[in-house]
Amino acid sequence: MSGSGTVAAVDLGATSGRVILGDVGPNELRMQQLARFPNTPVTTPDGLHWNIGELYRSALGGLTTAFRREPKLASIGIDSWAVDYALLHEGRMLSEPFHYRDSRTAAGVKATHAIVPFAELYRRNGLQFLPFNTVYQLMAERGPESGIGCLSRADSMLLVPDLLTYWLTGELIAERTNASTTGLLDVVTGEWDTALLGQLGLPPALLPSLVDPGTRVGPLTPEVAKQLGGSADVVAVGSHDTASAVVAVPMDAATSAYISCGTWGLVGVELEEPVLTDAARDANFTNEGGVDGRIRFLHNVMGLWLLSESVRSWEADGQRIDLPKLLAAAASLAAPVAVFDADDPRFLKPGDMPARIADYCREHDLAVPVTPVEFVRSIIESLADAFARAVRTAAALTGRTIETVHIVGGGSQNELLCQLTANRVGLPVLAGPVEATAIGNILVQARLQGFAAGSLESLRSLVAAAFPPKRYDPR
Repeated sequence: MSGSGTVAAVDLGATSGRVILGDVGPNELRMQQLARFPNTPVTTPDGLHWNIGELYRSALGGLTTAFRREPKLASIGIDSWAVDYALLHEGRMLSEPFHYRDSRTAAGVKATHAIVPFAELYRRNGLQFLPFNTVYQLMAERGPESGIGCLSRADSMLLVPDLLTYWLTGELIAERTNASTTGLLDVVTGEWDTALLGQLGLPPALLPSLVDPGTRVGPLTPEVAKQLGGSADVVAVGSHDTASAVVAVPMDAATSAYISCGTWGLVGVELEEPVLTDAARDANFTNEGGVDGRIRFLHNVMGLWLLSESVRSWEADGQRIDLPKLLAAAASLAAPVAVFDADDPRFLKPGDMPARIADYCREHDLAVPVTPVEFVRSIIESLADAFARAVRTAAALTGRTIETVHIVGGGSQNELLCQLTANRVGLPVLAGPVEATAIGNILVQARLQGFAAGSLESLRSLVAAAFPPKRYDPR
């Protein structure tokens, strides 16, 4: 190792973004949040989009502060949610990236499966069925007959973190962990599946060269460096936010399951090889790329989106919501509440979440929540139940004996969720760190720079020492 140093993580989540400084050295891991900004989608006549220009502006503001604080900043890494992309022509973005919750994807699912059945897709890409996977989005806008038409004019496609990397460096790349969520990557070779692209009529030239996490992409362009007031390398990290988060789970991978809980709840285990059995496909478990060639074998649960969208609905109706008080009241609720299927597709789209939960309960002869407190308790109970089921399924599909469940991300602060998950899975839950994604981003950069060393296990030991988790035993 070459001593200690400082790197910056740009961490873009589905509801907010952050710029965080990380100081890393031998037995040292410290973080400082410099900027936090909302990530608010925009609805235009053609659908729901991410406001990527505003996100980039906010990220640049945070990085400007980073250079003021640390003029010798060593590098910058970017992570974000998966699957969404921008189409470019001669380096210019053709439109704002669509949001994965946009309704256009249904046509893409139908078009894809008409050519390549899902069972065959799973054998090739290892991905669970999610209607917004990149392959379905691209098929939804294939050709001018789609009414969208950008695909026919595009000469490259960049996932969100790769787009920001391009704007910072001028380099067109595709980081492998995020590429693994597109449905276009061969799960065995880790390379683009050009044969699949040909079958689907998607141009292989759209896809940039793949790079691994821990690759130095290049320096900031002179124009960006001048704007930010300093220069640094941009490093490819685990640019899928869950890939970075799993780096920072302080676990023994052989005996632990993890839950990366924010807008989504990603529940799974870390493996050396993918699991492509019929049982894994039927259970809708995915095989996504991780840092150092690991496999993130996991299942998506709807996550705290259920709660945040409910709060948004109540506030839109004029109610004043104090979420900490609401959670405390939900924890004290003695009466039983409905436990619904948190994975039901009706909960995917934006809208009146309490009304949809009530509809589900009526359809399934469950007691319908009435007050916000009852809804919140029902949501948390249902998430804990879904998490526990996914942990048990992961163990069964892999033959693993799970002894501990780790919850990282924003959900690790939700004491009710952590305790109810421990109760339902019947295992200890270790909660934290909250900023696991940014920590993983920082550690991959730090290892490349020589500020940290060793395997993922060594990096996780550093996390455990710096951010001791909180333990919840089952009751």
